[in-house]
Amino acid sequence: MCGIIGFVGKEGALEKLLSGLGALEYRGYDSAGVAFFEGNRLTAVKSGGRLDRLAEKLSVYDGGSISVGIGHTRWATHGEPSDINSHPHGNGRVFAVHNGIIENYVELSEYLGKRGYTFNSDTDTERAVLLIDYFYEKHGEPVAAIQNAVQMLAGSFALGVVFADYPDRVFAVRRESPLLISPSDEGSFLESDISAVLKYTRRFARLDEDEIAVLMGDDITYISKDGKLKHKEYETAEWDVEAAEKGGFPHFMLKEIHEEAESVRRTVRGRMCDGDAELELPDDFKERLYSAKRLHIVACGTAMHAGLIGKYAIEKLARIPTDVEIASEFRYRDPILDPTEPVIIISQSGETADSIAALRLARERGCPTLAIVNVPGSTIALEADAVLYTWAGPEIAVASTKAYSVQIALLYTLAIKLGGERGILTDLEREHLYGKLCEMDGYIEKATALSDRCREIAERYKNSTNMYFIGRGQDHALSQEAALKMKEISYIHCEAYAAGELKHGTISLIEEGTPVFAFATEGKVYDKLVSNIREVRSRGASVVLYVPDSFHVEDGIADDVVRLPSALELFMPLVAVCAAQLTAYHTAVLLGRDVDKPRNLAKSVTVE
Repeated sequence: MCGIIGFVGKEGALEKLLSGLGALEYRGYDSAGVAFFEGNRLTAVKSGGRLDRLAEKLSVYDGGSISVGIGHTRWATHGEPSDINSHPHGNGRVFAVHNGIIENYVELSEYLGKRGYTFNSDTDTERAVLLIDYFYEKHGEPVAAIQNAVQMLAGSFALGVVFADYPDRVFAVRRESPLLISPSDEGSFLESDISAVLKYTRRFARLDEDEIAVLMGDDITYISKDGKLKHKEYETAEWDVEAAEKGGFPHFMLKEIHEEAESVRRTVRGRMCDGDAELELPDDFKERLYSAKRLHIVACGTAMHAGLIGKYAIEKLARIPTDVEIASEFRYRDPILDPTEPVIIISQSGETADSIAALRLARERGCPTLAIVNVPGSTIALEADAVLYTWAGPEIAVASTKAYSVQIALLYTLAIKLGGERGILTDLEREHLYGKLCEMDGYIEKATALSDRCREIAERYKNSTNMYFIGRGQDHALSQEAALKMKEISYIHCEAYAAGELKHGTISLIEEGTPVFAFATEGKVYDKLVSNIREVRSRGASVVLYVPDSFHVEDGIADDVVRLPSALELFMPLVAVCAAQLTAYHTAVLLGRDVDKPRNLAKSVTVE
């Protein structure tokens, strides 16, 4: 959600700012802007809409001579998308860009209003910037101004700040929202995501809570929240710019679907040793995990859907009751948590605001916490008692594909491990399951080859107004993710239901031609699902059936059948989801949607 880029160097700042903002488009945005120095003059240029509108406005400036600036892509939280509400915000003396949300902006408006300030925008960000300006006028020094302002801010924020009186530097500070600092041969960068600067450097340091960074070309100073100078060690990103580019595919989403097999291979096989998985969990955490009487999985959106598949596998293989909850609900319902019950937090970015809050609540209650994330050093990874990385590599498209698959694969790995450690699975059964899981990349590759068939399905149903997705058991969990993929990138209204629930109200919505996508990968409930299919077909529905090619399908059961390569039944969601993703992808493409950047959505939801 939102993106920040800043640069201090020798020249070419506008080019670098626009390049960085372009790399951050995948996070979702509705407006963009930059503030920069022309010599000693501080200028802000911003625009609602896409980056090309901002680039057009900037074309009148001599970008080669500009060496200092900050930039932002905004996803609206306070105030509609517009030129006025776009970042940077400021008053000519101070400008800033902001990710996050200022929760006490009403109180700040009153505080600043009493001190003579007026507001030009509807944003919470403008209040934070003018608060910095107030303290700057009071103290006459940027660091002191930022430190005093930060003490009054409530909420989450990552701020890049420039002062008209200091045309050779950029200031940065954060709380909860991520912000990175990167040295390079070109100069110094600040960024909300390393993908923004991979073109120039792979080195970065993470700002700590309320820590201030001062960027001055080759010189970067770090100041702790108590005002002391700090030394920072730099990390190196595991991927390079090529990994974050399309590689010949028309969209990042399609590229990432084609990367699922390799991602699952890396996540699973990379942990195998002599027929067992090495999860590298701390010893004290392992003891609490393996002896747990109940587990809690907490996540949002796609990650929560992965958790539903994980629940199915953990309960089946390890016989541990497992609850799956939406993070935004978990934190507010005063959940009953016992310190003997581990809480598993799943998040692709590791920066999801509601999931971070759920993690902190679990830790307050004394529960052991396990993070399943893709980003090393992210907030959730750092704060959890133990962490399992999914090793998916960068996922740029807003709609998650390979991140979901590797989350499922890692949950399968964990479920087998738990089953073996608790004596539910014999050594032979454990080795057999891990062996089959290690073969799944091959089945995923075969499923990816169904792209043309999925396009045919998309062509037939692309103009539908409503779609329904059904399944039983783990296929019901899968159907929820399939419906989400379709709705978020095609904008077609979609709902997912347990197939047996159709007759309890939902079947009233079925009429002639209504598309119903049915997932049937579990043999024990296949006949039951077929009965549900007959029920909707008798009301006029058009049925698309996703089914393993080893299953017998009677003629006339479905209007369209997508035959999936038959893997071990427990692991079939890894296969079926590829076909579901491809169907959604081709539907969106045929409808002319912005597949990688669907409207109103953001990749990393870093505000509540």
